[in-house]
Amino acid sequence: MKFLSAATALTLVGAATARTFTVYNGCPFTIWPAIFTDLNVGSATPNQATGWEAGAYTAVSFSVPDNWKAGRIWARRNCNFADPNPATQCLDGGCNGGLLCDPHTGTGVPPASLAEFTLQGDGFQDFYDVSLVDGYNLPVRIDNNKGCPVASCPVDLGPNCPAPLKGPYDSSGFPVGCKSACEANLDGNQANSPNCCSGSHNTPATCPSSGVQYYSYFKSNCPAAYAYAYDDSTALFRCNSNLAADFTVTFCPPP
Repeated sequence: MKFLSAATALTLVGAATARTFTVYNGCPFTIWPAIFTDLNVGSATPNQATGWEAGAYTAVSFSVPDNWKAGRIWARRNCNFADPNPATQCLDGGCNGGLLCDPHTGTGVPPASLAEFTLQGDGFQDFYDVSLVDGYNLPVRIDNNKGCPVASCPVDLGPNCPAPLKGPYDSSGFPVGCKSACEANLDGNQANSPNCCSGSHNTPATCPSSGVQYYSYFKSNCPAAYAYAYDDSTALFRCNSNLAADFTVTFCPPP
């Protein structure tokens, strides 16, 4: 009988306890995807850089630990990383750190469409969602290879975005983002706001969707995405962790 060396055995175990994630740029222009892990929740991180350039119609695949927690993937638009200011280095989605988002503070500047993941969560379920809580900057979809539900916001929300939320704009005047009512600070008090579900509004009971301005615009266009913080019943999807699903995040998915 042939025995495996300890190093080989560890390599095989590592391979068996990781997922393959693919990030595909379906947009006809370059984007800069980014990854952030909330290290206050878990220490497992993907083996991919926290930011990279993705040309039109290109894909990158990488390994993600089975127990990745509080992770997010998003994309940045129209970037110039010679500018160190995360608020201006990209039209939207910029982060502390530049091209490589800082692992501790590089969460991305709104508006930004988010693909969010917690693997091996409560009940040994993988949880994932598309979130517009930080606003919108690109259509995005999360697929998997195990037949679990698809999370998505496949619609370009920029052109028809309500005027108080619309922007930022590119050099041609085209809106490349749609802010959330919270980010736009429509009620002037983000610390205690029904739009932000903050302060006295920080529970599902005290922050119903009816109290969030322009909720219906986001939800009617993207019913399978979070339009505000407590959209769990319609936008949080689950896949049995025993299935060890691989996931694909597509920016600018086909209709």
